Amino acid sequence: MTEIPEHLLKRAKAAREKTESTGGDTAASGEGTSRIPAELLERSKAARAGGVAVKDAPAAPVVAAPVAGGVPVGAGPGGHTQRLLTVVKSGSIQDVKAIPVDKVHVWPHLLSIEFVAALACTAFTFMFSWFVNAPLLQAANFNATPNPSKAPWYFMGLQELLTMFHPMIAGVTIPGMGLILLIFAPYLDRNASNKPEDRKFITSLMTIHMMFWAVLVIISSFFRGPGYNFTFPWRDGIFFEL
Repeated sequence: MTEIPEHLLKRAKAAREKTESTGGDTAASGEGTSRIPAELLERSKAARAGGVAVKDAPAAPVVAAPVAGGVPVGAGPGGHTQRLLTVVKSGSIQDVKAIPVDKVHVWPHLLSIEFVAALACTAFTFMFSWFVNAPLLQAANFNATPNPSKAPWYFMGLQELLTMFHPMIAGVTIPGMGLILLIFAPYLDRNASNKPEDRKFITSLMTIHMMFWAVLVIISSFFRGPGYNFTFPWRDGIFFEL
């Protein structure tokens, strides 16, 4: 329990002593140190006597006619006639309402959707391979090396880098720096918004990465001819097979 300050206890004690010293008769008559207005004392006296106070009454009578026993109609316990002005509903000082957040659990919300998407992709690949034959070449002949000799399309970007830089730089340094940059991308941009206009940095970073790799793949696929020399496809043809 909260302790009452000492100065408040002293003030309460002094007020009680002052009230006891003045006495009830002085308060009822309006004399002495009582601060109750005279008209209110007269109305209270008339209510206890069963009458109606009419002097300077701005509104209807305070109480109704008395019933048997001398207690006014509508009086409370012990004959008190005080009125209840209002009722203040008690409420909690804490907000118990749940605040909606834009978050869901990984399981089952996210993983269930990804599982269904994986099943759909697998079914599409199965049906596509059923109706369309894979573009496989004839059996390899070690006595005849194809010219140009190109890697699969997903490695053509690295093959194009090998024509521009040393193998250590093209095969290790540049791809490694790209992977490290992508790993640290979520830590460089910690914006929680999902709107593209609020994620300009990460959107620009991923766009540059994709465009850089797409240009390398396009050059290696369509602009490299015999001897892996640069050529124009509209002049010498396309030297590209899956």
